[in-house]
Amino acid sequence: MSYSCYSNFIEFIEGLIKQKQSLGYPYKSSGDILYMFDKYCIKQFPKEKNLTRDIVMGWASLKENEHQNGLLRRVTPVRQLAKYMNSIGIEAYVIPPKIPKKQIRYVPHIFTSHQLKAFFQSVDSCKKSSFSLGRHLVVSVFFRVLYCCGLRCSENRLLYVSDVDLEAGTLYIRQSKGHKDRLVYLSDDVLSLCRTYDKKIKKLYPQRTAFFPNQNGGFYSRGTIVCWFHLFWDDLPVAKSCPGNYPRAYDFRHVFAVNRLNHWVEEGKDINAYLPYLSIYMGHCNQVDTDYYLHLVPEFFPVFKKRAGSLSENLIPEVGHE
Repeated sequence: MSYSCYSNFIEFIEGLIKQKQSLGYPYKSSGDILYMFDKYCIKQFPKEKNLTRDIVMGWASLKENEHQNGLLRRVTPVRQLAKYMNSIGIEAYVIPPKIPKKQIRYVPHIFTSHQLKAFFQSVDSCKKSSFSLGRHLVVSVFFRVLYCCGLRCSENRLLYVSDVDLEAGTLYIRQSKGHKDRLVYLSDDVLSLCRTYDKKIKKLYPQRTAFFPNQNGGFYSRGTIVCWFHLFWDDLPVAKSCPGNYPRAYDFRHVFAVNRLNHWVEEGKDINAYLPYLSIYMGHCNQVDTDYYLHLVPEFFPVFKKRAGSLSENLIPEVGHE
């Protein structure tokens, strides 16, 4: 990121980013937050040369309509910046570890089969756009791959053409959460869908970089995916009566996990044995992240309720775990 004016802390911000990247961390989103913090310092404390309590605690205050998890994402890089400055002998105020409070676990919306059918029918009604010639092709396949493979939205939208092996039927997921690569295997029907899509989209964008290309052949932004989801979901009759938190595109990943667990229970599989495979497939850093989905299954799937008694009590984590 570049702009014409910098605060007195830009040297340390760039030093921290280089340090993180030298250790193998992309540090892109955190770096973007630090540049936002730099702009904040220019506006609020243009002459200040010391990273004081007033500066960082002003940054750490909750904004209007800001979620606590969003505040946590803003605060963490600035806390790391202060620690970095102290480590090289520059005194800086470190935001206390309990500010803000712990991340709030978001309760995802688990789409019913009726809701999924309505959503994908809406997606398939996407009309051709003179601005983006391949959009109608992209959205139909994008959301199906997202749901059927349990991917994170960023993993899906940032797929390179070279990441998708349509012969072997695999997706190569680069440097995702936890900075790890992994392979995701496509089912036969999804693979067939992707092959058909690829033949059509390459006629429009023969030199595209992204598997799901924007009008320039590159990657769509995160904000575009969010807009797409609301465009195809918000006006549906089934969307008007959804209880709980409002659905998000990311919730398709949760639905994938819950549906897979439910299928295994219906098939009489040993969940203790199969859960680690789901954890690896979804790219979780540890199995605790996958265990979380066990809470969602009894709430939405009666089959699991009947058989849950056979599971080890130690396998079911407490609802409020971090």
